[in-house]
Order: sequence, then structure tokens, then C-alpha cells
Amino acid sequence: MHPIKPAITAQSGKKRLGKGFSPDELKEAGLNAGDARNLKIPVDRKRKSSHEENIETLKSHYEKAQAAKPKTAKPKVAVKPKEKKAKN
Repeated sequence: MHPIKPAITAQSGKKRLGKGFSPDELKEAGLNAGDARNLKIPVDRKRKSSHEENIETLKSHYEKAQAAKPKTAKPKVAVKPKEKKAKN
């Protein structure tokens, strides 16, 4: 997966790439800080705003990451019964 950056509005009114997604955007996308860290999503704790465009970006990135994750089944381990020792 390629690194993603949020789109923010600069003071001049122009759109530009930001440092990271706000905690509110993560929350609205259904992610927490641990999920963001695992997916290598940058988080800017100073940001307070929430943009709908960024939330949609997070949701689509999360769905793509879940689809790309390999589904592995745990191997079944046979449990051997314990043998009882004979008492003399």
C-alpha cells in the first residue's frame, strides 16, 4: 500500500497535503490509533478539524488493506491423550 496524506485547506484557501489525519477523522472512519499505526496512517494530534473527503479516503484505504491482507487458517494440532502410569 502506498502512504496516504490528508487534504487540508491552507490559510490562503488553497487545498494542500497535510501532515496527518485528525483523531476525529479516524474516529468517524471507524479506526483507532492502533489501527492507524498498523496501517501506517499518519496522525496529526494537533488537528481538530474533520473533512468528509479525508474520512472517505480513510475508509477506502482501510477496505483495500483488509482485502489485501492474506487470510490464513490456523493449523489444527492433534492433542495426544496422556498415558496413565501403572502403580506398583
